[in-house]
Amino acid sequence: MSNKLHVVSLGCNKNLVDTEVMMGRLKSFSLTDQAGQADVIIVNTCGFIDAAKEESVNTILNLHDQRKDGSILVVAGCLSERYREELAEEMPEVDIFTGVGDYERIDQLLADKESRFSDEVYLIDGAERVVTGSNYHAYIKLSEGCNQVCSFCAIPSFKGKLNSRSLDSIAKEVESLVKKGYYDFSFISQDSSSYLRDQNIKDGLSLLIDRIELIDGVKSARILYLYPSTTTIGLLKNIGKSKIFHNYFDMPIQHINDDMLRIMKRGFGKEKTVELLNFMKSLPNAFIRTSFIVGHPGETDEMFEEMKEFASDFGFDRINIFEYSDEETTSAYDMQEKIDEEIIHDRAEILAEVQAEVLEKSLESEIDKEINIVIDGESDEHEFLLSAKELLWAPEIDGEIYVNDRVDDEAEIEYGKIYKAKITSVVGDILTAKVYNSK
Repeated sequence: MSNKLHVVSLGCNKNLVDTEVMMGRLKSFSLTDQAGQADVIIVNTCGFIDAAKEESVNTILNLHDQRKDGSILVVAGCLSERYREELAEEMPEVDIFTGVGDYERIDQLLADKESRFSDEVYLIDGAERVVTGSNYHAYIKLSEGCNQVCSFCAIPSFKGKLNSRSLDSIAKEVESLVKKGYYDFSFISQDSSSYLRDQNIKDGLSLLIDRIELIDGVKSARILYLYPSTTTIGLLKNIGKSKIFHNYFDMPIQHINDDMLRIMKRGFGKEKTVELLNFMKSLPNAFIRTSFIVGHPGETDEMFEEMKEFASDFGFDRINIFEYSDEETTSAYDMQEKIDEEIIHDRAEILAEVQAEVLEKSLESEIDKEINIVIDGESDEHEFLLSAKELLWAPEIDGEIYVNDRVDDEAEIEYGKIYKAKITSVVGDILTAKVYNSK
């Protein structure tokens, strides 16, 4: 078999982990960033909402236009799983289709040159990954699937019910990555706060925290994608007590109006959601990220105004905004009170102004703080500026710090190493910092 591989991973970081598993199975291939030179092209797709589906389809077609004669085009992941029959019929350009259950069999699929959709749930258990994008940070998947019934979300229809990895499996993967030099980890899933609930264990994340803290070499960790109704004050206290896990709280609340939360089938109303958020905010050095959906069926102007005011006033550090996407297989798809697309877009633009103000306040609050940062390399802005992130932050999504000054100009800077630094200013939406020394 020929041996040049081009890989594109779309969508969330959970998809990225699956892509890294496929790369681990294909280590005999040499990677190329030129699709036209590749013998095998793999697209790991996202099928969450319309915008993601459109991006996936366009990417597939664009790569087909670039491919050389005799190459193999593989489409994997959520879009392929969700629309397997339709895609096979409408996209003859693709040589191999596979879904979300056969990432670790990608080498066999290529050898056999056949499509395959496994009905079993794929849980990483001993799979060797090729971690991309960092020499110190890795994402760790806790589970697959989701037991929630959110009105707007199609994920359970093609990912299935919650299936959690064992603590042993996760610990072994972390230990293996630590031996390779990784020390910073983000734990992810569709609903991380439900981890191990499918095994009748109510507070699996607290057990995870205890287990990871026993692993020498783990210096930094955070948990992404907490769900309000499965997050407890007890869990938040355990995160707050941890010496390794940051007080980093990524909880997409989606709305704050009681009636809309009920329509969305979110499990928690405003009072309990605010109680959780306030407890998070009371913890030292807390960082709170959330998401809102605008334009869900039944959302009135008054509901939107309540959400906008809450987003502005609460004190979030980061906000994501999603325009409602009408997805088949969801209960919202059959709701009658649909919002006009133009109104949805207008509301998103209004909330985007709040989003920008929230970010500005959060960044300005960092000025003069002494923090731990990790330097990733030269910035894209200028060769004399170094690109870094606060160790607390999740990679890529929370921002960038420019290091433009050092106490010791003669000391060699090591990429991927933790340094003490002082934040000196904000330039646009980027912080600048002065480095003191390595930690």
